[in-house]
Amino acid sequence: MTPAGGSLYVISAPSGAGKTSLIKDLVRDVEGLSISVSYTTRPQRPGEVNGRDYNFVGIEEFQKMLATQAFVESAEVFGNLYGTSRVWIEEQLAAGQDLVLEIDWQGARQIREIFPDCRSIFILPPSAEALEQRLHGRGQDDAEVIARRMRDAVEEMRHYGEYDYLVINDVFDDALADLKAIIIARRCRRSLQESRHQALITNLLSQ
Repeated sequence: MTPAGGSLYVISAPSGAGKTSLIKDLVRDVEGLSISVSYTTRPQRPGEVNGRDYNFVGIEEFQKMLATQAFVESAEVFGNLYGTSRVWIEEQLAAGQDLVLEIDWQGARQIREIFPDCRSIFILPPSAEALEQRLHGRGQDDAEVIARRMRDAVEEMRHYGEYDYLVINDVFDDALADLKAIIIARRCRRSLQESRHQALITNLLSQ
């Protein structure tokens, strides 16, 4: 990636930690930041919009995309397949767009191998009790599914140490402020500021 290119952020969390709501508000509040829309074979949930929340495709179409190496990362989660378009990400970053990828730890590993300059953020719930309460509060899954999601959440959280940043989602607004701070700090790094404000710097130093 060139210094003037966009930045890539990988955000992971166990199911129920609140990452989707946090990312939605983060993108709403931070100009020039957008969410990468993944492909998935899982069923579309009520209220979700194809092309906005996910690109919903059948297993056969997903497998064809896998065969042509169309994905920069892919994973199976809860029996469903997920993948992120390689070409789309590269085009967005080249155009200077900052992107957020909402993926699990498996996908994050793949992304870091291909985009080593990306920054990764892991979101944790304030407690196991809060996590289970949030899963129950969704009203979408039965007790058996929730129990499985809790077991999978523990496995997901074991990988927090692989990430650059750790955010605890106890008070929503505080967690959101932490995420914003990470984005803003990265945008202020010297290499990017030099590229964006070269004319200003040249003028200041010519006095």
